[in-house]
Amino acid sequence: MTDTILANATLVLPDEVIIGSLLIRDGEIAQIDAGAGVPNGAMDCGGDLVMPGLIELHTDNLERHIEPRPKVNWPHGAAIIAHDAELASVGITTVFDALRVGSIAGKSARTDYLEYARPLATEILDLRAREALRISHFLHLRAEACSETLIEELAKFGPEDRVGIVSLMDHTPGERQFRDLSKLREYVCGKHGLKDSEFEAHVADQIALKNRLGAGHLKAAIAAAARYGAVLASHDDTTAEQVAQSRAQGVHFAEFPTTFEAAQACRDNGIAVMMGAPNLIRGGSHSGNVAAQDLARADLLDIVSSDYVPSALLSGALMLGDLWGDMARGIATVTSAPAEAVGLTDRGRIEIGKRADLIRVRRIGGTGALRGTWVKGQRVA
Repeated sequence: MTDTILANATLVLPDEVIIGSLLIRDGEIAQIDAGAGVPNGAMDCGGDLVMPGLIELHTDNLERHIEPRPKVNWPHGAAIIAHDAELASVGITTVFDALRVGSIAGKSARTDYLEYARPLATEILDLRAREALRISHFLHLRAEACSETLIEELAKFGPEDRVGIVSLMDHTPGERQFRDLSKLREYVCGKHGLKDSEFEAHVADQIALKNRLGAGHLKAAIAAAARYGAVLASHDDTTAEQVAQSRAQGVHFAEFPTTFEAAQACRDNGIAVMMGAPNLIRGGSHSGNVAAQDLARADLLDIVSSDYVPSALLSGALMLGDLWGDMARGIATVTSAPAEAVGLTDRGRIEIGKRADLIRVRRIGGTGALRGTWVKGQRVA
């Protein structure tokens, strides 16, 4: 590898922002210097922001590539490669691809969801082994309590599969994300075109599944995370009691708590709070839950996820930097904070010896335009 110098850059360091340069050597950050000088052979960044590559813990983006239209199943290899390239193009250098485990079949063609995680994970890992992917991929298994096959599907994964996160998903109607059944009706009927009687049958089926299998599924997911060496995440915590349960289960971070009460309880229990960038940017939740901006203003927001809009990750971090008047803190929500939540100690900060996963960004008003992405010192976008 040849040396690369990014000079005359606005460097976003862990606790401050300075004008300076950094040297990339053998895939790592080898030197950091203050000052606007541009050595011979260096890339003049013209004052652009240079920050750690973004770390995405929860994204549904791969699903959009695999099923670009309802009932259209796109070739998976092409879909994974396109997904990977899209993430690189918006500054994401590490991703935990979220895959659902736990399926339902045979009740309704419109509300069934079938098994897909194991074969898709195999394809992702195979492409990674072939060096066909630009960025670093791990797996995030979303363990669905309201399903029939969760335990069998979890058994198909092991410590060799780069499973970094297991999230405990409970989509029981009337609880957590969809406490308000009118919001659930709006979402499910809008997505699947259900009649009122079909929606009511769907709700009854989901509640029955949770009552019959939910406790066993929860226990199995926690055990599976330990077997994989993965961290646990809760999902859609709504009450302080649910957060207390999450703490007892060993949860590291909470995905998308739905209320201020739950977010405050997370802070009190040492659980990091992750919110979606789309919620942050839009000014509210599409499900009627707590607004990420309100949590940010109350100092109850630690990590940001792009969720279903990859480009929102960078925009959300810049927005927080402006909101807090502290760009280093805003960028930390998409770099060092997610890295710490999942135990990645080699990335997420501009420090000597860390992986040279870096991005160059030019501010344009309230947003940012990506000017370059480097993974282990190699430019990939």
